Amino acid sequence: MMRLPLATILGGLMLAGITALPAAADDPAAGRKVANMCRTCHGIDGYAAIPIAPHIGGEPKEYLEAQLMAFKTGQREHEMMSVVAAGLSAQQISDVSAWYASHGVEATLPDGADPSQAPQLCVSCHGVDGISQLLDAPNLAAETNIYIDTQLKAFKRGKRKHEIMSVIAADLSDREIRQIADWYAAVQLEITPPAE
Repeated sequence: MMRLPLATILGGLMLAGITALPAAADDPAAGRKVANMCRTCHGIDGYAAIPIAPHIGGEPKEYLEAQLMAFKTGQREHEMMSVVAAGLSAQQISDVSAWYASHGVEATLPDGADPSQAPQLCVSCHGVDGISQLLDAPNLAAETNIYIDTQLKAFKRGKRKHEIMSVIAADLSDREIRQIADWYAAVQLEITPPAE
């Protein structure tokens, strides 16, 4: 029986599309280092420093990863994010997503707010208080109304595409968009860094 060298076997498996070694696990500590590139707009702990950037601390990892990969591949475009994401490896995207997802979030409705007045089109995915109910939906709590308004209008006009959001936004008036944006912008958000 002929023995093949290990390198030949591994090379053959790789050519066949089979990886012999598992992918590296997400590393939030490594992700924190990557997050230094994000801090100017999103803050090191994910609380946005500028009104046109979203808060990303405590977002679902799956959502963050999907958005960064969309920017990296050109599926989603933004003058800053497309450039930043293009320079990140898949592992770095996974790590930085894990870093921001490792933060705790707590949202509080403003005094006197009636939960039954929350935007009914939004609550099944984004919650009454703007905390995501799904792994592939973003938190909206305390986002500026400018940011939410801009994103909803991008879905409405086809500049952003999503199988659910594009359909929902298509039928919203500018007044309804502003009401949704104002509801979530009024929510108070606390982002807690992970324990060291």
